[in-house]
Amino acid sequence: MSWIPFKIGQPKKQIVPKTVERDFEREYGKLQQLEEQTRRLQKDVKKSADADLAMSKSAVKISLDLLSNPLCEQDQDFLNMVTALDTAMKRMDAFNQEKVNQIQKTVIEPLKKFGSVFPSLNMAVKRREQALQDYRRLQAKVEKYEEKEKTGPVLARLHQAREELRPVRDDFEAKNKQLLCEMPRFYNSRLDYFQPSFESLIRAQVVYYSEMHKIFGDLTQQLAQPGCPDEQRERENEARLSELRALSIVADD
Repeated sequence: MSWIPFKIGQPKKQIVPKTVERDFEREYGKLQQLEEQTRRLQKDVKKSADADLAMSKSAVKISLDLLSNPLCEQDQDFLNMVTALDTAMKRMDAFNQEKVNQIQKTVIEPLKKFGSVFPSLNMAVKRREQALQDYRRLQAKVEKYEEKEKTGPVLARLHQAREELRPVRDDFEAKNKQLLCEMPRFYNSRLDYFQPSFESLIRAQVVYYSEMHKIFGDLTQQLAQPGCPDEQRERENEARLSELRALSIVADD
């Protein structure tokens, strides 16, 4: 005799309409996708902010390293150039820090807070699933007694099973109705919630790059003096490098 283990304890009656199950799966699937997107977006924005800070800190360190180079003591023009660069890099770092602080407060933290809602939502879905399993188990129990010969003990057990079923069915239906109502509302609320954050992100970038345009414009004016074209500098550097390679201390053995 063949038997299917996972059919044991399952009711024959369709206790939840397939359309309701499809609606629930669709809405919950959208929220699962939203949870993953929120987590990924928070991670990417944090990574971008950290990279921006690292970039400006590195630029400041480069200018400081150049200032401590002996060349600055030997060449006043070079010292003036590096000093102008150092001032520009420190201004850039200061504005960059302001930008990152704003993004932290208006984008990263709101993303984190929004993401903190999903564990509660997922727990509510688990409670709904547990209620559904209890509903199915008790419905199957009722059906089992309904199929038996209607003796006194069977009718008593049937009555008891129906009494056990009623609050479990009501509990499931309440949880199911609440989730079907609130999941779409929560999903649709993402637009109003995130729009201010994204607007702030865009404004922070616009302000920052506007300031960078001014900073590097000022630096360009300070460095605006006749000089060698890049191609000529490259040829000169190659010539000097060839001279260095010709020295006996770096000659190939």
